[in-house]
Amino acid sequence: MKLMIVDDSNIIRSRIERVYQNDSSLEVVATASNGRDALQKATHFLPDVITMDLTMPGMDGLQCIKHVEKLDKEIKILVISALSDITTGLEAIEYGARGFLCKPFTDEELVDALNKVLES
Repeated sequence: MKLMIVDDSNIIRSRIERVYQNDSSLEVVATASNGRDALQKATHFLPDVITMDLTMPGMDGLQCIKHVEKLDKEIKILVISALSDITTGLEAIEYGARGFLCKPFTDEELVDALNKVLES
């Protein structure tokens, strides 16, 4: 399965990538630092799953989720954000995200959350 990581923090992108670098079931095919870049890369790479930050410059995560859903409803999205309010999380789910993980998170929490999204 193909994974794309979207976050404006290079540290978070690198951390998620590191967690999955030796995982033969998920291949990181692209990373992006904002929604516009993510949408272009999603169109090109057609990932199976995306980790998506919400607060990013340019196009934010909620807008990007809407566009990704129009591109391919089969792409599964796990929102990973420091915004932990229920309203934002529900909005992301309404737009098509399949799960929500709050920052900060452990590697185990990331793996568990992504596995749940992949099973959905």
